[in-house]
Amino acid sequence: MLVEDETDLLLFPPLRAMWSPRGEPARVMLSGWNAKRVVFGCMNLATGHRLLQVRHHPRAEDFQAFLRRVRRHYRGWQVTLLLDGSHSHTANASQDLAKQLGIRLLWLPKRAPELNPMDTLWGQGKDAISANKQYTSIDEQAALFIDYVGGLSNRKALQTSGVRSKHFWLRRAMSKKFCLPT
Repeated sequence: MLVEDETDLLLFPPLRAMWSPRGEPARVMLSGWNAKRVVFGCMNLATGHRLLQVRHHPRAEDFQAFLRRVRRHYRGWQVTLLLDGSHSHTANASQDLAKQLGIRLLWLPKRAPELNPMDTLWGQGKDAISANKQYTSIDEQAALFIDYVGGLSNRKALQTSGVRSKHFWLRRAMSKKFCLPT
């Protein structure tokens, strides 16, 4: 059982609360244009292993490229992908490809990011890498973001994403069917 999501990285940094000397506003340097990359990712809910891929767009063909990567990595395994109803996921071509690749798609409810552990990992990565800092290029930022999220130990990824919590919403069903660690 894998959980999938994607996140946008923007060259303009997300601004978070930060310290500065009293009476002096904090300075965050920005360039005049805002580049973008999309990071597709999934996490194995039993092991914490993550697959990540940077793309230029969040289009159906980009999601399909990620599906192919998932299949290559999990060759010979039955793969179930838990994901949201993004247009790139629900596109007929995406659903057809998933079926052709033998990947079962399970849909999360609409507007429920709190149910997707990848959202927590994205937020942590953005706090650690992207917040309050603009990089010289979006590709530099994307590489550092991938290094951070991918560099977490599997155990740490499961723990910080909430999967190891006794209150994780899928715990009861998953512990029986997918051998979720305690």
